[in-house]
Amino acid sequence: MLSFLKNHPFAVEAFFESSIVLTFAVPKEELQKLIPECLELDTYNDKFGFIAIAMVQTKNLRPKGFPIFMGNNFFLIGYRIFVRYTNKKGKRLRGLFIIKSETDKRKMQVLGNLFTHYNYTTTDITNTCQKNTQAISSTKSNFKVTLDTAEEEVALPKNSPFKDWKEARRFAGPLPFTYTVSNNDILIIEGVRQNWTPNPIAVLDYDFSFLNSLKLKNTVLANAFVIKNIPYHWKKGRKEALKP
Repeated sequence: MLSFLKNHPFAVEAFFESSIVLTFAVPKEELQKLIPECLELDTYNDKFGFIAIAMVQTKNLRPKGFPIFMGNNFFLIGYRIFVRYTNKKGKRLRGLFIIKSETDKRKMQVLGNLFTHYNYTTTDITNTCQKNTQAISSTKSNFKVTLDTAEEEVALPKNSPFKDWKEARRFAGPLPFTYTVSNNDILIIEGVRQNWTPNPIAVLDYDFSFLNSLKLKNTVLANAFVIKNIPYHWKKGRKEALKP
């Protein structure tokens, strides 16, 4: 019964007050070891794979169709790898593979781990906005990122593999699908969004202990985007049996 509950048994909706995503380019050989065999890396120029770190302030998160007053507000941090999956119909679907999930509320950890395979942990979050900067940090998770919120003409991060922001937007999370792999099955969760136009944001400084712990070589910040005030929902999870 508990196994069934963890497979996203119902649709969920929320309002994203803010979603900030930093995407890091990594030589594809470094990332290959972190994903299951049923997935393939979503690469750029067949050279780089990508890890996204998403920091999302959600509002009124609840089962889809439930009244707003039953929703809850959480800060979510997700570490995801850009991948592709070829389904039974032969379609190659772009999506994200989860490697770590955090939240600022114990309630979200309990409910999230009851109804998903995301393995949430609870951490502290400090989100400080000043006139021209925003700093998001965690003492327990040992990360910090500082953003320039005033700059309008944002340049690509130094050493980014992308030629321009048009290319960079192809690797701006979240993607339509998120995948969880267990035993001989893959669970596919589809996200639905409207008016999704990520805006580039300048990163002044960053340090993520979890990213460092992966010991990946030649990792560089490839892009950073922010989007605000967007309704979002996830469909009920759908399972497919993997080929033996």
